[in-house]
Amino acid sequence: MVILDAMEKAGSVRLLQAELNDLYGVCMKMTGPLADVGAALESAVGLAKSLRVECVSDLISAPDLEAKAAYAASPEFNPLIEQHVVYIPSAAGMTKEKHVSQQSDFAIGFIETQGFTAVIEAIDTACKAANVEVLGREKLGGGYITVMIKGDVAAVNAAIEAGRVKVGGLGKLIAAHVIPRPSQSVLGLLPTKA
Repeated sequence: MVILDAMEKAGSVRLLQAELNDLYGVCMKMTGPLADVGAALESAVGLAKSLRVECVSDLISAPDLEAKAAYAASPEFNPLIEQHVVYIPSAAGMTKEKHVSQQSDFAIGFIETQGFTAVIEAIDTACKAANVEVLGREKLGGGYITVMIKGDVAAVNAAIEAGRVKVGGLGKLIAAHVIPRPSQSVLGLLPTKA
């Protein structure tokens, strides 16, 4: 989500799909003008390096229409991790949250751990530290789990920091991050409440 947000803010690009792979990674398929996609990829690779995340990128200029059958994945649900593994941005999710995301103080935050107990304790602590709303959680396999929150930037920053500190001793902290003013594709990938 962090890299997707940076890509959309680096150029006029749009997310076509995000597809989980078996190595706890995500393949993000973007479209847009060639120069913008290039700028977005450059931003993604730089950010991934600073986050110490392995990143492989490729830019395909004017993809052949016949190739679409290989890169456009069909919706898929993985019962092992109890979630979809192909994400297509939800137009409903993007428009529903659009007015909120344009507020200058709106943010979303993520705490990802290896260990369920750690993430539950971290989110409980985060919610007690600031006025935030839990958006949902995603199991990533291998004991990795991410919980997402939203609120104003100051509250989300305080909550994520408090949650990050609480993880120690209960599990392994993988990531704790805040995205102020998230991009529309990020909003479109967030879980929707029933």
